[in-house]
Amino acid sequence: QVELVESGGGLVQAGGSLRLSCAISGPAFNIYTVGWFRRAPGKERDFVGGCDWSGEVCIYGDSVNGRFNIVRTTAKNLLHLEMNSLKSEDTAVYYCAASTSVALRGNYDYWGQGTQVTVSS
Repeated sequence: QVELVESGGGLVQAGGSLRLSCAISGPAFNIYTVGWFRRAPGKERDFVGGCDWSGEVCIYGDSVNGRFNIVRTTAKNLLHLEMNSLKSEDTAVYYCAASTSVALRGNYDYWGQGTQVTVSS
């Protein structure tokens, strides 16, 4: 069973930066895609970004494009979400996810427990 564990969430001021990490463990031989999602209070889950397993090809949601960046540390099986120019509307629980599909914005099969990011204005 593939396991994903997020870390790095916290409180940050608007305009600041934060870096989330996701440790990926378990039999990942059938994982083709990794990504990040978020869910704000009272809202549906939102696609933040997704990359192929190498981390070389990535796409991002419209609301974060140009501000957020996904970085893959292959050797350590880590996935990072670098968040810059944070806004209060970025406040949410952020989830790391992995997929057995090659679709970067498709359905994901494995999920982490989530980490809270709060942006104060």
